[in-house]
Amino acid sequence: MTRLGPRPTPRSGLGWACLAAAVFGLLLGAGAARAGDVGAHAIAMHGAPKYPSGFQHFGFADPAAPKGGRVVLGQTGSFDTLNPLIIRGEPVAGIREWVYETLMARGFDEPFTMYGLIAKTADVPDDRSSVTFHIDPAARFSDGKPVTADDVIFSMEVLRERGRPNHRNSYKKVVRTERVSDLAVRFVFDASGDREMPLIMASMPVLPKHLLTPETFERTTLVPLVGSGPYTIAAVDAGRSITYKRNPDYWGRDLPVNRGRFNFDEIRYEYFRDMSVQFEAFKSGVLSMRSEDDPKLWSSGYDIPAKRDGRMLMREVETGLPAGMSALAFNIRRPVFQDPRVRRGLLLLFNFEWVNKTLYHGLYKRTESFFERSYLSSVGKPADAREREFLAPFPDAVLPEVMEGRARMPVSDGTGHNRENAREAFRLFSEAGYVIEGGRLIHKDTQQVLGFEILAGSSVQQRLIASFVSDLAKLGIAARLRVVDSSQYQSRLKDYDYDMIQTAWPSSLSPGNEQVFRWDSRNADVPGSFNFVGVKNPAVDAMIKRLLEAKDDQDFTSAVRALDRVLLSGTYVIPLFHASRQWVAHWKQVKGPERFPLWGFSLDTWWIDGQK
Repeated sequence: MTRLGPRPTPRSGLGWACLAAAVFGLLLGAGAARAGDVGAHAIAMHGAPKYPSGFQHFGFADPAAPKGGRVVLGQTGSFDTLNPLIIRGEPVAGIREWVYETLMARGFDEPFTMYGLIAKTADVPDDRSSVTFHIDPAARFSDGKPVTADDVIFSMEVLRERGRPNHRNSYKKVVRTERVSDLAVRFVFDASGDREMPLIMASMPVLPKHLLTPETFERTTLVPLVGSGPYTIAAVDAGRSITYKRNPDYWGRDLPVNRGRFNFDEIRYEYFRDMSVQFEAFKSGVLSMRSEDDPKLWSSGYDIPAKRDGRMLMREVETGLPAGMSALAFNIRRPVFQDPRVRRGLLLLFNFEWVNKTLYHGLYKRTESFFERSYLSSVGKPADAREREFLAPFPDAVLPEVMEGRARMPVSDGTGHNRENAREAFRLFSEAGYVIEGGRLIHKDTQQVLGFEILAGSSVQQRLIASFVSDLAKLGIAARLRVVDSSQYQSRLKDYDYDMIQTAWPSSLSPGNEQVFRWDSRNADVPGSFNFVGVKNPAVDAMIKRLLEAKDDQDFTSAVRALDRVLLSGTYVIPLFHASRQWVAHWKQVKGPERFPLWGFSLDTWWIDGQK
């Protein structure tokens, strides 16, 4: 089950547990500030913001939505810290969504635009070499202290020096900070040409300098945190639950970006060690809502009296977002996976058609691109002239069939045998030096058996991985599944202590600096990055740089597709599958808007009917 919350800020939101969050490129849109102006109400990736200056509310939020009531959500695992901004510990759900605010707020009805929040307006020059934020004089932390330029500067500096690797990577591009006034701060960027930086800074969470020091920030803590957001922490039961209460004195409740949002008086997350127990808690009414990602449960698990008599509802939510990449990821730091022929052979042995039919009621589609389900995908499209120009310095980085748009994921006959693909896989293993001896694949030079461990952090993954392990055994491959608790899993993930994992990299229509954190060579050996594979590929680095420097839609799209082609050609993962819609189940008293934004489900726009 995925986490229910507002649309993702970096490393949070509805989607797979590893969410992971995106950061983005931008272009100053309509209403851009000129010399002497107080700044623009919004900054957009390309073109003009959808909502003009003076707009009253986002189109996907109902300003008449009633306030009140309580919603209870489920989480699997545990937590040992409330601070989601450091690498230590297992953070609790909801802090980024409900307690900490960013300088500006994202509009979820467009690929990427930021609108005034703590920073009422922003100035960005044409070359995007800096950004100046003008803080709303009304902005307050929940303890009543005003938000000032000093808080913004402290937040940037402490996150750059002591925060998670994604913050460190981004904020190190700030070469100069200017305290323009008590309510204005200017960030000047390096000469890297990263055109995303103003918007990355707009996405920065703002922390209370008067309550933190660099040393206390870096510690794990279960002491309630203070932010400027719509909710405060009301109760913490270590590892078991956290309760947020709507702040009646929230400074930003009447801002256009907030009207019709943050309607629940109380939001509670209950933690469960086992996914099946969590599901039973929802069916019994203990939990108010559930985001489902198991097709078997979605197709038959909710057939209970409450569903039949209308007390419990199921909604399939359309989303305009790319599906991203859900995959079994190789750790190519391990010798067993350093030969791409071995990785390709293992990809051929994943029998999607049989798995989808047998385990998932045929409700999934095969994922074939890192930007699946969007125009940014390179699959089925020959590379355009700009892509070929970008890739020209790296003639061996993209396979010919990928460059020409002919490459597709292998297809089986849907039975449990997968013979044709197995024959091709065996040919690749033979080329890589493996022979069959005693029913096992053994390297003829090293005498090492082709074997590895697949690490899982949840029993939910067992069915899929066990079926894959069984298929591998038919060809003499000694794969094994190991399930560990969530704390150990996160620790091993941070240190890249695994052979293979099942994971996901969510995507947006504005991929940007998060790609550095996932694929850039500089992050391959940095603990806690999302470069789970260990990719060190100059072509990948160059394509990420191209998309960050893109000045128009055409260059941006070509750069993203070129990156997709390089990643696919590297066979760094075994792509899995995705659902065509988001699946949400909820009890009748929980109501949502008729219209969903481009980004799909967003909990902050829902409410309780009759405040029951």
